[in-house]
Amino acid sequence: MCGIWAIFGSDGDVTKQVRCAFKIAHRGPDAFRVENIHHFRNCCFAFHHLAIMDEVYGMQPMKIASLPHILMVYNGEIYNYKKVQEEYGFEYQTESDGEAIIHLYNRFGMAHAAAMLDGVFACCLLDLKAGKVFILRDTYGVKPLFRLLRKDGFLAVCSEGKGLTGLLQLNDTIEPCLPGYYEEYDLAKTGKVTQVVQRQFHSIENLPIWRTIVKNCHPSKDDDVYANIRLMFTEAVRKRLLANRRMGCFLSGGLDSSLTAGLIVSLAREMGITYPIQTFAIGMEDSPDLMAAKKVAKYLGTEHHEVIFSPEEGLEVLEEVINCLETYDIATVRGSVALYLLSRYIKERTDTVVLFSGEGSDELTQGYIYFHKAPSPQEGDADSRRLLKNISFFDVVRADRTTSSHGLELRVPFLDHYFTSYYLSLPAELRAPQNGIEKYLIRKSFEDQSLIPDEVLWRPKEAFSDGLASAKKSWYESLHEAIETKVTEKMMNEATGRFSFNTPTTKESYHYRQVFETYYPGQARWIPYLWMPKWMKANDPSQRILENYKDTSFQTEVTAKK
Repeated sequence: MCGIWAIFGSDGDVTKQVRCAFKIAHRGPDAFRVENIHHFRNCCFAFHHLAIMDEVYGMQPMKIASLPHILMVYNGEIYNYKKVQEEYGFEYQTESDGEAIIHLYNRFGMAHAAAMLDGVFACCLLDLKAGKVFILRDTYGVKPLFRLLRKDGFLAVCSEGKGLTGLLQLNDTIEPCLPGYYEEYDLAKTGKVTQVVQRQFHSIENLPIWRTIVKNCHPSKDDDVYANIRLMFTEAVRKRLLANRRMGCFLSGGLDSSLTAGLIVSLAREMGITYPIQTFAIGMEDSPDLMAAKKVAKYLGTEHHEVIFSPEEGLEVLEEVINCLETYDIATVRGSVALYLLSRYIKERTDTVVLFSGEGSDELTQGYIYFHKAPSPQEGDADSRRLLKNISFFDVVRADRTTSSHGLELRVPFLDHYFTSYYLSLPAELRAPQNGIEKYLIRKSFEDQSLIPDEVLWRPKEAFSDGLASAKKSWYESLHEAIETKVTEKMMNEATGRFSFNTPTTKESYHYRQVFETYYPGQARWIPYLWMPKWMKANDPSQRILENYKDTSFQTEVTAKK
């Protein structure tokens, strides 16, 4: 996890404009570098470094001796960097996984190079010889990237929108870069750019083209779907256990984080990782998540950390969290407060830097409770794909910003492109809830593996912001009470006039939008809509308000659910 920033064709004072890059300093607390481009005074790169792999030669902008005309700033992890090196005989000059991008681009061009990448990434690459600038982002947008492009040829790129707001002029628009796309620009001698192409290189529906060089992770040709799912999710976790810094895992006690933690502990032993794996849980007093997480941690033998927070502590950081997130989506904000507090604890109290989580599973495996109301498996499948295509606006934002704001890196194996493309290729009927149980297919795949306790494997779904709440009073009820006096009925009646796009319909959503606008005025289109459950009338995303919400207190009869 790092922070990247670049501008091309500036008509202003670059030495002053580069100060905007310090708004994302939290993303790379280990080192910082600014570099002007040779012969282009109005072009500049800035980079904040969190050293995970190559601390010495991984500093950026990256430029290698054999290809000095190519410069790159990049945030992410390329998991197949050694495989492509072996396949094509590349001579790496650093230990940085990102170097693979430069060699692939030089050999094949950007269209093919981007499609060859197995990983999560946001990248800006400059080819001085060809006079080209490229920006690209991974399939699910796990790594954030924003751009500001003007008609006069000015281009600015940054990991977070806040790093570009100081450059805004009248009628400017800051936009999130599209996941799975690359953009190509011609660079004139004046430093100005002209967009040549915006092209998709990865789609969630299609198998990646780099599958041909994955040696140990092919689905078997028989019909053992469960074994294939186990194999590919295990490999998704294994390839991410790559770091020179300590690794740990968020643990809510739900299915997704527990499976991830179970595999990390198992694979860590196999891979010779000697330090104890740390797991981290957060919740209010007597929350279901804390009880479940403690049981899983004891089963796995992890070094478990439990953080208990009060509604007052959550409310105290609410505005800070909205600024950090760059969103006003209700579900995202609610679920992010606790994760923000937990990340702060990890930063201050431990030496773990790389964290794993279960993000992406609910979208992929139809884990949200509202999927029980899908009119048909095909409609459930269509909504699962919609959620995955838009995840960069919601859960991925929560996952990235709450951790990166404290200089931590998050890894999300459920969004592994190889795993997700296989899972989505299975019949819609298999992936739908079965026997009244959501995520049935992934649960059944790990049945009888003794990876996690059986009662956790079959524990019903809880939204993160619901499961961490006290059993006596939910987190969203505490938020409603606190916000009630801050937003008047008059303000609600005038909401349409003030906020014509994604108009708030509740006092809570109005408050979030109001705070967002103080930091990012006019940038409401950074999210396309407010996340809500489908196939029902709802103006609140909490799972606990749904008709078919199940009491998920941890005392559960597992056999009855199976």
